[in-house]
Amino acid sequence: MNRRTFMKTVSTGAIVLSLQNTACSLFKRSNERPNILWIIAEDMSPHFGYNGENAVDTPNVDKLAAEGTVFSNMYVTCTVCSPSRSALITGMYQTTIGAHNHRSSSTPESAIHLPENIKTIPEFFKDAGYFTCNASKLDWEKPGKTDYNFVYDFDKLYDGTDWKDRKPGQPFFAQIQLQGGKARKAKFDKMVDPNKIKLPPYYPNDPVILDDWSKCLNTVMKTDKEVGIIIERLQKEKALENTIIFFITDHGISHARGKQFLYDEGAKVPFIVWGPKWIKSGAVRDELTVHIDMAATSLYFAGIDIPDYMESRPLFGKNAEPREYVVSARDRCDETEDRIRSVRKGNYKYIRNFHPNRPYLQPCVYKDYKGIIKRLRELYSQGELNEYQSLIMAENRPKEELYDLSKDPFELTNLAGNPVHKKKLVELRSILEKWINKTDDKGQYLEPWVDYLANMKVANKNLLKSGNPPRKAKDRIANMELMKKWREAGK
Repeated sequence: MNRRTFMKTVSTGAIVLSLQNTACSLFKRSNERPNILWIIAEDMSPHFGYNGENAVDTPNVDKLAAEGTVFSNMYVTCTVCSPSRSALITGMYQTTIGAHNHRSSSTPESAIHLPENIKTIPEFFKDAGYFTCNASKLDWEKPGKTDYNFVYDFDKLYDGTDWKDRKPGQPFFAQIQLQGGKARKAKFDKMVDPNKIKLPPYYPNDPVILDDWSKCLNTVMKTDKEVGIIIERLQKEKALENTIIFFITDHGISHARGKQFLYDEGAKVPFIVWGPKWIKSGAVRDELTVHIDMAATSLYFAGIDIPDYMESRPLFGKNAEPREYVVSARDRCDETEDRIRSVRKGNYKYIRNFHPNRPYLQPCVYKDYKGIIKRLRELYSQGELNEYQSLIMAENRPKEELYDLSKDPFELTNLAGNPVHKKKLVELRSILEKWINKTDDKGQYLEPWVDYLANMKVANKNLLKSGNPPRKAKDRIANMELMKKWREAGK
């Protein structure tokens, strides 16, 4: 697939965008409104054929990319599922609505309520006469993953799990949640050979790491096959030609430097918009976007007014306005307290670590039981990791990180202390500070300890309920005690 620059795409797509604006106004006066389909895979970075990954075979997603528009610089607002999904379903930063701590709002004591003026995206579609549904994987009878960090009622947001239950002629807004990278233990029709994998330079060429990476790529091919099944169903039902498909993941790959961190491995995700009637074919747009922009874009194509309060922006139409910069955030993940923010502007990324005296890999049951983390710790203790592979193992972090992605795409050389880049550092630091104040970033307010304990009580209960060994719950309790100690010490 030939990659095109954003400017060329815009210049050649002016007529298409004009037609889209006209078509959207017609939707409001006709029954020909498009179906809107969100396909959301878990824990997956852009390791697809269309993006240059040669170790996988992904014909279905590649076809969507070839026939639709690819957004090559799509970032999530958070690199763990529940805050990310909370942001996407409201079109708002999770830090703005107080949904930034992973798996919060778990109990009546810690309940988070959306402001009265904020509605979820399914509610907008419902009010506009759409049938709304959310399915799990390809089990059309099972409700799909929500994981929203606020009080909600599934039945008020969704009419069901399958669009087959809609009225004749009624358009649908559907979400299909795919297991994605969480399917590492599944059986695969085709396997990726670990010996053919080229790891990022910050990971050692170790059998354990290679095996896990190959399993992640296996899940990419599994996801592609599931996308094919979905498209085939739409074709059989003669619904495909009137459906706009959005393909995205909730955040990047679950690996040491990926999920939960703000490096590109965790924050940058695949994003394709497909719909031959409305979307330019074979376009690659390189401007900076955030995953919540899928919300406003969906409303736009359905002819639904986008509320003024919404932080999401439409990516098509006369009101489409490229972002000057994008911000991503990470806060508490399970029992592990943290606060990290990043700003990407142009080719530079700025990262602010608000807990620089803590290790990158803080104690966390979710990560510490992974074979890859155990292996990295072993290799580090044996002195087998090089300078770049040891970065994630550091016992403390720089307060600020700055990377020139045009020269350093793997974010290995921190330029924050380099006088040559001081002007850029000051600029991006200022952008972040202004953004925090403008949006009233809720991460700046410490989560009440009583809420933390309430949420962790539910988390531990779910651990044991899901068949995990009791030692995981004990380790989490020990980690909680450490978090309290660090908090009290201001660490």
